[in-house]
Amino acid sequence: MAILRNRLRTIALSGGALFAALSPLPAAAENASAPAPAPAPQQAEKPMNVIFVLVDDLRFDAMGFLTPGLKTPNIDFLRKNGTYFPNAVVTSSLCSPSRATILTGQTARNHGVIDNHQSSEEGLIFFPQYLQQAGYRTGFFGKWHMGDDTDAPRPGFDRWVSFKGQGTYYPTDGISPEGIKEGQRQTLNVDGKHVNRKDYITTELTDYALDWLKEDKKDTQPFFLYLSHKAVHSDPEPAPEHKGEYADLDVTLPASAANTPENNAGKPLWVQNQRNSWHGIDFPYHTDEDFHDYVRRYFETLSSVDDSVGRILTYLHKNDLDKNTMVVFYSDNGYLFGDHGLIDKRNAYEPSVRVPMLVYAPGHVPANKTVDAVVRNLDLAPTFLDVAGVAEPSQMEGTSFLPLVTGQESATQWKSGDFVYEYYWEWSFPQTPTTFAIERDRVKYIQYHGVWDIEELYDLKKDPNEMHNLINDPAYLDNKIALRQALYEQLANSKGQHDIPYGERNSEGLVWRKKGGPRAADFPDRWYVEPDLPTKFNGYFPDSEAKLKADEEGKPYFPGSAQ
Repeated sequence: MAILRNRLRTIALSGGALFAALSPLPAAAENASAPAPAPAPQQAEKPMNVIFVLVDDLRFDAMGFLTPGLKTPNIDFLRKNGTYFPNAVVTSSLCSPSRATILTGQTARNHGVIDNHQSSEEGLIFFPQYLQQAGYRTGFFGKWHMGDDTDAPRPGFDRWVSFKGQGTYYPTDGISPEGIKEGQRQTLNVDGKHVNRKDYITTELTDYALDWLKEDKKDTQPFFLYLSHKAVHSDPEPAPEHKGEYADLDVTLPASAANTPENNAGKPLWVQNQRNSWHGIDFPYHTDEDFHDYVRRYFETLSSVDDSVGRILTYLHKNDLDKNTMVVFYSDNGYLFGDHGLIDKRNAYEPSVRVPMLVYAPGHVPANKTVDAVVRNLDLAPTFLDVAGVAEPSQMEGTSFLPLVTGQESATQWKSGDFVYEYYWEWSFPQTPTTFAIERDRVKYIQYHGVWDIEELYDLKKDPNEMHNLINDPAYLDNKIALRQALYEQLANSKGQHDIPYGERNSEGLVWRKKGGPRAADFPDRWYVEPDLPTKFNGYFPDSEAKLKADEEGKPYFPGSAQ
């Protein structure tokens, strides 16, 4: 605890000035009186409480303060009165692998949860287990989704409320009309007992979470509340009170959604082919829905998440808990709105790997501050333990970002290493290949495993939308060589192995393409050459300045030989 106390007390205050006073609570919290100024941090005697709000598939900019016309007053309140991390990312952009990384502080190559099917949790240690040992009471509410077969309580949680797999938005979803008449409902597993669902999922999970908080009326223990929403995962279904809320919203899709030569230039074949697939803008989820309408439903479904945040903020304020509680708002992965012709996630492009991240703890975390550091889902578990004064276990691979949150370290001082990304091909969604990527100093290198396709390199400072592939730009040759090597080295698992895991295949998968839609893409023009060129074997050898020169001169190249 001494480490935490020191960090939370030594917040940099220019000239001794206090942080900006909290604004009044937003709409969902309007019945609460305006918060009184927080007492000096050193008056706190109890360990810090933590509420972790995890949204599903929330795009990095799908918040009111970033998207015109979108209304998220309670999420915006967290931003105005907390710290915003615009470059937060996930090391695997897929539900189960990302959630396993959050819970274990390990990468997919080490925790072994590589897909949304039946990856084993055997041998894994979840960070709430350490919090329990430190005296915290812990509760999990919502989507677990590591394997579809069981919703049984997991280690580390004193209260457990969950469901199998993806769950449903409404209690009667997926039940036949006859079953509904007979009283059948979807269920929640509440501490090992199956209980019939009663309400819209976002509302019901929030009800359970708040009821659990109220059980400790005397506030005798610090708590960690893990609220894991199903929303806004496909197919998004808004609550009744929010249906049609954005019917007239003018939705603008990314410019790269258009199928044009300019947008396709420098993009891999698999990207061009995926636009006409389950995860493509031209055949989204094998429907003919206008994706503008999908985005509107997505935003309407998000409204209930915002309502949930407001209810939590109101409860904290009314019960004088806001002064000693940290709220972290996050998503398990990003989401593409047609960027590069793609929807959903899985790939290494920015809208897939970037996620919203807000940290709110009045009196402890600066208000209305932006921190540009690249914080990963890998860093969450070490941070939550750091807040509790628990040392990071040896198996965890991330770095606590608490010094960033408190202002003890700047983004340039905080060292978390390169951002390394991994995604493993799924037979069920075969459009996206195994993908590895690394980002260093805002230069991103991407490679693909097991497919005949090109690599990618982007300078995100100059090209944040990843429109100009620099993989063959001579000016970036050194970057390409260095990042290739670093990526391979860092993808080794804890045993030093470079394994490519895969799951059992039991069907063809979602392979359809829209009839009349775009046909298969062709290989790059520069790959078509005349027979028997002197340079025909050059591509086999490692890239270097000497090899580049030989290619330009049309000469054969052999490493170590005089050219």
